[in-house]
Amino acid sequence: MQFGIFSVSDITRDPVSGETPSEAERIGAIVRIAQKAEEVGLDVFAIGEHHNPPFFSSAPTTLLAFIAATTQRLTVSTATTLITTNDPVRIAEEYAMLQHLSSGRMDLMLGRGNTAPVYPWFGQDIRQSLPLALEHYNLLHRLWREDVVDWQGKYRAPLQGFTSIPRPLDDVPPFVWHGSIRTPEIAEQAAYYGDGFFANNIFWPKEHYVRLIGFYRQRYAYYGHGTEQQAIVGLGGQAFIARNSQDAKKEFRPYFDEAPVYGHGPSMEEFMDLTPLSVGSPAEVIDKTLTFREHFGDYQRQLFLMDHAGLPLATVLDQLDLLGAEVVPVLRKEIEARQDPQTPAAPTHAAMVKARYGDQAPRQPRPNANRGDNVTGGSPYQDTVAESAPQYPNL
Repeated sequence: MQFGIFSVSDITRDPVSGETPSEAERIGAIVRIAQKAEEVGLDVFAIGEHHNPPFFSSAPTTLLAFIAATTQRLTVSTATTLITTNDPVRIAEEYAMLQHLSSGRMDLMLGRGNTAPVYPWFGQDIRQSLPLALEHYNLLHRLWREDVVDWQGKYRAPLQGFTSIPRPLDDVPPFVWHGSIRTPEIAEQAAYYGDGFFANNIFWPKEHYVRLIGFYRQRYAYYGHGTEQQAIVGLGGQAFIARNSQDAKKEFRPYFDEAPVYGHGPSMEEFMDLTPLSVGSPAEVIDKTLTFREHFGDYQRQLFLMDHAGLPLATVLDQLDLLGAEVVPVLRKEIEARQDPQTPAAPTHAAMVKARYGDQAPRQPRPNANRGDNVTGGSPYQDTVAESAPQYPNL
């Protein structure tokens, strides 16, 4: 089981101090938060992708590469990579580069995003978001698995004899999570490819996600990747921790009440009853998090949102101290004791290399710089290269 934190990269006014951090302050703070996550023993740090104020994470690969360079063990990931408005060729190139730079300590979560104006900014139509997501990932999946790709679709220019560079580290593509809060077609896509499914269940009641995750598990088994128990599931959550419940609620309430997303709506107590939000002592956060397994079954990754709504950096770092020292160690022990023996571990690069190659040395691709016609992109010996590439069915 992996534990970590994720950030949506909001730049929000602190309702207590009245101060709003600058972009520079917030970017520096998120780097320190990620480094602190490793220091306290967490496994994963993930960042969202946004291209509009009041967010700052428009270039997640750049940010994650820097974080990977300043940490030793932490897995860096995305809380959303926009599969709809990003070119899948650029995703293939940028995240393969991040995979090399981090020595495999990375993966990514694909999503459609929920900011409507982003689509026309990048030349896309939000009404086509679902077919965009499906077609773009079909291409991305091939780009990481075939040395030379011929492809034609509806939403981007065709490719002829194209090689995405750099090739994935050890010729093993990064692990992909498909993130969704409501769309069964995305759960179906994750199941078809045998990828992970991440339900960011931070806003909606658990009953909705029980159905969505159950559907993913059924389809994962249907496509022959393993049993429903062996499907790869991740969950989101929110937490604010203090030594005792009263202090936690008192300290977090002004931030909750003024939060851009859920402020001025249900009370904090009502929101805690309806969603995974945990505000309380370490024991209370532990108890609520353990209920996730009861609702959704065994799962592989738990990420907490802890730096949102204008919380100052010092407060977030204190939260991470409590999460790492008093919450996660107990969760690891309790979940290990309760987990089904058939539940697989969270995917890592090392485990995927081992599964593919066994005790043999991994393949190290060396694309030929002189192949083909540099004007048209045609490849005179494309079949020779493609023969050595694994073949996968296309969605």
